[in-house]
Amino acid sequence: MPPLDRSPERALYPLRFYTDIRGLVQHLWEKNGPVFTVPLPFLPITVLMGPDAVEFVLYDRDGNFASGPAWHPFIGRVFPGAIMAMDGGHHRAQRRILQQAFTKTALRGYVDLMMPRIADRVSRWTPAHRERWIRAFPTVKQLTLDVAGTVFMGHDFGRQTKRLNRAFIDTVEAAIAPVRTPIPPLKMWRGVRGRRLLVDQFTKLLPEKRRQATADLFSQLCHAQSEQGERFTDREIIDHMIFVMMAAHDTSTSTLTTMFYLLAKHPEWQERCREEAFRISPDTPDYDRLNQLEQLGWVMKEALRIYPPLTVMPRVAIRDCAFAGYRIQRGTLVGIAPIHTHHMPELWSDPYRFDPERFAP
Repeated sequence: MPPLDRSPERALYPLRFYTDIRGLVQHLWEKNGPVFTVPLPFLPITVLMGPDAVEFVLYDRDGNFASGPAWHPFIGRVFPGAIMAMDGGHHRAQRRILQQAFTKTALRGYVDLMMPRIADRVSRWTPAHRERWIRAFPTVKQLTLDVAGTVFMGHDFGRQTKRLNRAFIDTVEAAIAPVRTPIPPLKMWRGVRGRRLLVDQFTKLLPEKRRQATADLFSQLCHAQSEQGERFTDREIIDHMIFVMMAAHDTSTSTLTTMFYLLAKHPEWQERCREEAFRISPDTPDYDRLNQLEQLGWVMKEALRIYPPLTVMPRVAIRDCAFAGYRIQRGTLVGIAPIHTHHMPELWSDPYRFDPERFAP
């Protein structure tokens, strides 16, 4: 069995998880090695560290792990039916249908929908904030919510937009709320209330989207059909829409905010990316030219390496297995830590330094 971390300071681990996850993971690695169990107040978790652990858990050649029971305690109330919490044949069937909404033709259509909204929102930033700081995270979050609403829903909600955006934010925040019971006015309660509003709005729009095919994702899901003839039920469409809207805007917001921060700290890279963008696409970029922004791609990868949006990833063992000489019992909550792997000096030269060229060919 993996060694148990019994240090008195473990009572502070939940707080450090929210305030200093990178420092916490490094401390646990130095103290315990690559495999250990932390007896958290609500549930013990066995942590497997390093690239071999990532391959063992995520590639999962032997079918040792499941996503659903690991994610359900966190997102079950607000994102039931989320594809990342599905397993086995059901997961594969849902993916087959979803893939039809992400073909190259569909992606081109999404880019065409995105660009005018992005241009409109970004054009407001400079005049409004020329003499002031821009708070990147809320500014980018508003941008990504606007874009997600246009691309995924294809509907102008008018006065309802602000209320729906708040519902999405509340739903996302509920997923990591410390108190898991929906007690007013705590985050989980607000998240459950927000999901109820989103379900109501999507339900009202479903008949129209079923009748007429348009370029937005909502319509694509209503009409998507796998090669086997499988189609989504109304409930599956609503569940996928709410989760995809969350996944699209939340991780995009954190990644873009991190890129803003790193480019502000390293203006030489800001200039390199700007020069590349104007050279490749002096006007609005289209789908094909986006892939030519090579240096910007390096910056994004380096931002994701240093500050991964998902710092720890959970799974549950569904059968007895072993890793690095330790037995892992069925039912064990297992976690891997990309935030640690991304900063291992054995894998990355000078791992805490911002160096996008490490991703150059």
